Amino acid sequence: MQRRLVLWGGGATALLLFSVIVSLSLGSARLPLGDVWRIILHQIPLVREWVTPDWPQAYEQIVIKVRFSRVILAILVGASLAVAGAGFQGVLRNPLADPYTLGVASGASVGAAFIILFGLQRIIGQWTIPLVAFITGALTLFAVFRLSSHEGKTKVETLILAGVVVNAFLSAFVSLMVSLSNQVVNEILYWLMGSLSMRGWDYSLLLLPYFAAGLLVLLANMRALNLFTLGERQAAHLGVDLERTRLVILTVSTLLTAAAISVSGVIGFVGLVVPHLIRLATGPDYRLIVPLSAVVGGIYVLWSDTLARLVLSPKEIPLGVVTALLGAPFFAYLLRKRKYRQSGGAA
Repeated sequence: MQRRLVLWGGGATALLLFSVIVSLSLGSARLPLGDVWRIILHQIPLVREWVTPDWPQAYEQIVIKVRFSRVILAILVGASLAVAGAGFQGVLRNPLADPYTLGVASGASVGAAFIILFGLQRIIGQWTIPLVAFITGALTLFAVFRLSSHEGKTKVETLILAGVVVNAFLSAFVSLMVSLSNQVVNEILYWLMGSLSMRGWDYSLLLLPYFAAGLLVLLANMRALNLFTLGERQAAHLGVDLERTRLVILTVSTLLTAAAISVSGVIGFVGLVVPHLIRLATGPDYRLIVPLSAVVGGIYVLWSDTLARLVLSPKEIPLGVVTALLGAPFFAYLLRKRKYRQSGGAA
């Protein structure tokens, strides 16, 4: 197991580093590649003495404050959504589940759309929309749990159904606010399509503690996720506290999702595609799926964001559009493969 983790983890980490190098080297501002990497090396304490800072100050602003901060945020957003997806798929025992199953994206979208519609973005500065989106996403989770619980217990089927109902209601509410907005409709739609544009280091620092805490919780519950794949009855017989474990994992996964989309807008398919790809490559062991989801999720969103910046440069495609264009065909493939297996099993 440890050998497989080192092998797959080493390969994924190497691919992540390569992706960071490519993303930092490319951009709408065509900077000399040598200057880009001398600027980056100049930020390393033990190396900066060997690098002469003879580049224009504007170059350093672009590389460090624009490109590098965006690369780190893309990795954190992708890792958060992918790890959350692994948690959802494990505890719900459904490989087609993703972080938006319980309606958290729609809940966060309601808060963001409300703030934008009524022009309240500057109540507490740049953090107004992320904070409100996070709060409404968390409240959505609470509402879904209250709706699906009965006598202190929650069934997976009821939980998913409650999530679908709440998601449909909140999506309709968001559509209503979009239809009512005249001056700010483009701003609302742009947030709903997701983007990492104009996000500085502060957004990464905001998301980092949520990601770190969420990842640690899911790493601590990898054995329970493996036992969930055997079925709830077998997991209970093997010592898993079903209600507590389900509540912890779903809460952490949902809060990871709410934190990620509060700083980036709605970005779909990451939590669906990444854990499933890892499961196809490495097998159903969550001791591999959870940590690898963090790395591969960062790679997925980083490449999607790089494409969003470059394909129509200097114009930028919303990040959520790119992840959907990449993820939707894969989702269709999963559905077709599942249908084929079911028909084969019936035969």
